[in-house]
Order: sequence, then C-alpha cells, then structure tokens
Amino acid sequence: MTQFRPCIDLHQGKVKQIVGGSLSDEGADTNFISPYDSAYYAQLYREHGLTGGHVIALGPDNKDAVLKALAAWPQGLQFGGGVNNENAAEFLDAGASHLIVTSYLFENGQLSSGRLEAIKRETGSERLVLDLSCRRTDSGWNIATDRWQTVTSTQIDKATLSELAGHCSEFLIHAADVEGLQAGIDQELVTLLSNIATIPITYAGGARSIDDLELVRRLSKGKVNLTVGSALDIFGGSGITLDECIEWNNGKYRRI
Repeated sequence: MTQFRPCIDLHQGKVKQIVGGSLSDEGADTNFISPYDSAYYAQLYREHGLTGGHVIALGPDNKDAVLKALAAWPQGLQFGGGVNNENAAEFLDAGASHLIVTSYLFENGQLSSGRLEAIKRETGSERLVLDLSCRRTDSGWNIATDRWQTVTSTQIDKATLSELAGHCSEFLIHAADVEGLQAGIDQELVTLLSNIATIPITYAGGARSIDDLELVRRLSKGKVNLTVGSALDIFGGSGITLDECIEWNNGKYRRI
C-alpha cells in the first residue's frame, strides 16, 4: 500500500528544498534552507519510525552532512548522490541501508551493463536502489542524469524497468520537471509506473497536500510510494504536515 517516504536533500552542505529543474553547477532556485542539520532530520524520522527514506547529496560539499545523517540513524536511510563502485563500501559502512545510483550507470549517455555489475558487486542487488529520475520528452519520459541536466536516450517504459528490476531492490523516480514546484504530481507518470512496476517504486515531484498521497494510492493501486518535499511543514511548507504523513502511514487517512 502507498506509503509516505521521508527525505533529506542536501545542497552545499545544508538541508534544502530546491526546484529540481533549476539545479546546475552555478546553483539552484531554492524554496527552503533549513536552520537544522541533516542529523536533526534523520533523528526525527527515526523517532517516528519512518522507514524507506533517503538522503540525497545534490552536488559537491555534502559528505560531512551525509555522514552525520547516516550516523544519526544507522540502517535507517538510503543514500544517493555521486555513488560509484569505488566509494560504495564507505557509505554502506557508514550506515546507509541502501545505496541509490543514477549517473554512474551511464557512460557516454548510454546505460552501462559493466558499471551496473560493478556496483552490484559492492552492494548486492538487495541493497541497491536505481534512481531513474526523468524528464518529460516528446516520446514520454527519459532518464535524466548529472543532477537532472542531461537527458539520456533511455526511456521510462516497461522494457527498461523489466530489464533493471532484477538488478536492484527498488526504484526511486523524481519527476524533475515538477520537482519543488508544489503544483501537483505528474499523474500520467505515476499511472505509467503503476502499470509497469514489478518491484517497489518511490515517486517524488510536485506533491502539495495530503490529498496527493490518496491520489498516488488511487492512480497506482497502492503500488507506488510518495516523497513530499517543499510542501511539508518541516521544510517550510504549508500544504502538508509531517504529523499528517505519519497518520497516513498508520492508516488514519487511508480511504477504502
């Protein structure tokens, strides 16, 4: 059944909420910069038993903040952002429950089976999450790498997800075009994901209220989980509270 999944997004060493499509080497359009560090949020999620969440490093200068979060909740958070076969063991040893990988898997714009096998040797498929974050194109949705700025030729479709499902434990999919806008989820993408999903999927992008959890549950028939960022009260938002998300996970808001 659809669950709320928590997140910690790190940019330049701070917990932030950004507009996904704006992220570049020069910076990003920012919705929120937290006065609290990454460990604060990790501990908050730990206290409420919110599992399956992720900490994401958006660009450089985030390693100290990543390690603080993982130390605050060992085995309680997935980590992604610059993960490759050479540093994977370090972050697993630091307490990551799973590692999330995107850009490393692509070489010259093409999905590399060699790199996929290399990261699997470090993590095992059971501790590997493939981030298939994407941008809308004329033909559908294509995986976007390099902080969502490089749109690859690899499409989000049944063939791609079927091929990759055997190599990982779940998928994380940000809809980069609506990430951080609080303008509503990409309903077409969520519906597509539910139709082609064979392993757990967490979707992120555009959520703005508790009703979006119900919408994702209905569109995906309960197969897709939802991350809420900028609209959440703990990230300066006014659309949805963490308490509501906790109550949703406990069944209070779920409709039959």
